[in-house]
Amino acid sequence: MLKDMFKKTYTRTSEKRAKQGKRAVKIDQEEPQVPEGLFQKCPSCGDTIYTEDMAENNYICPHCRNYFRIRPRTRISMILDEGTFEEWDKGLESNDPLDFPGYKKKLAHLKQVTNLEEAVITGKGAINGLPVVIAVMGTDFMMGSMGEVVGEKITRAVERATANKLPIVIFTCSGGARMQEGMVSLMQMAKTSAALKKHDEAGLLYITVLTDPTTGGVTASFAMLGDVILAEPKALIGFAGPRVIQQTIGQKLPEGFQTAEFLLEHGFVDKIVERKNMKYVLYSLIRSC
Repeated sequence: MLKDMFKKTYTRTSEKRAKQGKRAVKIDQEEPQVPEGLFQKCPSCGDTIYTEDMAENNYICPHCRNYFRIRPRTRISMILDEGTFEEWDKGLESNDPLDFPGYKKKLAHLKQVTNLEEAVITGKGAINGLPVVIAVMGTDFMMGSMGEVVGEKITRAVERATANKLPIVIFTCSGGARMQEGMVSLMQMAKTSAALKKHDEAGLLYITVLTDPTTGGVTASFAMLGDVILAEPKALIGFAGPRVIQQTIGQKLPEGFQTAEFLLEHGFVDKIVERKNMKYVLYSLIRSC
């Protein structure tokens, strides 16, 4: 597994002062170099994990069981049957309504480095043969913040699910509304909620899966409107972050405040589902409706 992990590379010739005579002496140095991306460091326990081992373990730390955040296409491959995903609404771009300084440049940079067009991917696929509409958010793209394009793609996905009488599953992770788009981003809360209301009136199933972190305007709109609300273990879920709340009210918050486990205990989440079981749980819910 670890064959050819370390490769010897020759660095540039460096100069080292001789202790005697103060004459510069050129020395060739050889240093082992670890290929980029071969290891990941767990942000929870600090242990170093071989990337392939982590992928085989559903991107969960084998030492402390910390859940790594995963990219939308990785999530889709874990949930949908192979070869069934049909992506919708590619190519939608933000209009930068406020002419926010540096916003367009940042969007262009993120598209290049993440290979994503926006903070959500939507489309249609199958879970163990059952057709489903799916939307998956990702933190790689502006922390999964919800702007005009994110709201539009989710709304269109819900509307197509309604028109085709299909259930919809949305995996949420977001820092909230996108401040670079101001009021336009806040409007997406009402737009997505209105589309989900029509979906509900049609008697169709809507499942949300809350992943780390789900906060801000996403929590205040479509994330908490599911007929069934699932969550991954230890996910941060809330509106404002716990640090902001504690500073505002001047009181110490309960232990585990705003974790998935805390919300389950207080009735805001229906079930916490481990990543390895997520596909089966979604299949069971869809099949029963």
